[in-house]
Amino acid sequence: MNKPRVAVLFGGKSAEHEVSLQSAKNVISMIDRDKYDVIAIGIDKEGRWFLGDEAKLLIDDQNPELVKLNRASHDLVVHPGNPDAPLVPTDGSLAGRIDVAFPVLHGPYGEDGAVQGLLKLAGIPFVGAGVLGSAAGMDKDVMKRLLRDAGIPNSDFVTLRAHERDTVVYADVLERLGAPMFVKPANLGSSVGVHKVRTASEFERALDDAFSWDSKVVVEQMIVGREVECSILGNEFPKASVVGEIVTQGAHDFYSYDAKYIDEKGARLNIPADLDPAIAEKVRELSIRVYQVVECAGLARVDSFVTPGGEVFVNEINTLPGFTNISMYTKLWEASGVSQTELIDELLRLAIDRHRRESMLRTSR
Repeated sequence: MNKPRVAVLFGGKSAEHEVSLQSAKNVISMIDRDKYDVIAIGIDKEGRWFLGDEAKLLIDDQNPELVKLNRASHDLVVHPGNPDAPLVPTDGSLAGRIDVAFPVLHGPYGEDGAVQGLLKLAGIPFVGAGVLGSAAGMDKDVMKRLLRDAGIPNSDFVTLRAHERDTVVYADVLERLGAPMFVKPANLGSSVGVHKVRTASEFERALDDAFSWDSKVVVEQMIVGREVECSILGNEFPKASVVGEIVTQGAHDFYSYDAKYIDEKGARLNIPADLDPAIAEKVRELSIRVYQVVECAGLARVDSFVTPGGEVFVNEINTLPGFTNISMYTKLWEASGVSQTELIDELLRLAIDRHRRESMLRTSR
């Protein structure tokens, strides 16, 4: 009997392209080859798809600042409605069947529902949230409104759009949110384009940068507290991992892109977090509620703040968290007794199970 064939998608048109490359390398190495066959599909920064040789997947893969996608492969096109050959190389050869896809993609065009919709049209089961959950989790404005309406505590915020850029008055935002505040592109992750703002001049520069990444920007009130994270796994009955804490170090006064991926000493991960058991349980329960409110499936990581008084405020949800060797999502599950290979096996099972159930639904009269 043929083993299920897993297509790992990575790269993509996103500022988080390089993070995706590092995550994919780790995921591919951790898939149980006794259970699954693997094909690697790289997506370059222009959005072209390539059927890759996993042994020659990346260039400079040991350097997070220089890592690149190796594009020495054939282009691929998607062929919806053809389950035996949903992806076809442009040289006329066949890529063969795909039993389940693992989109190891971060940011726009990978985590925002775009690829999820394409895979759904192609009839391919895939790991992670569907179109709605992916889009809602990616858009910080929409996500925060959903949490607010569900009564889940999160920071106060102001949403600005590109056509309003010239009418934004720092004093008005300051009066509502106080300083420092955070300026963030609404649809980006890994702290790309995020700025901690204390003055009017910093605010203007931060808006210029954030609007260069997105047409919608979220300005958030700063919550003073410990930064904690919780990993979620499951479909209808999700489970929460132990809680971890991120402590930034050195020159980093918040968990920036450099602190996450470039500076090896930019942050310390405390796993499990040294929290009162009742507060840790509160974080876990709240993380599951966030997961369900945003309509997630498969996996997600929920980031929160714990104030000195023991209150918990949700920061955001990440529907396709990093899978590098130092990523919190995998480390939290390892601390909860689930190895990376077991974790990936469960994610693939959840994806196939959800697709099987959805395929039983009526689509025509």
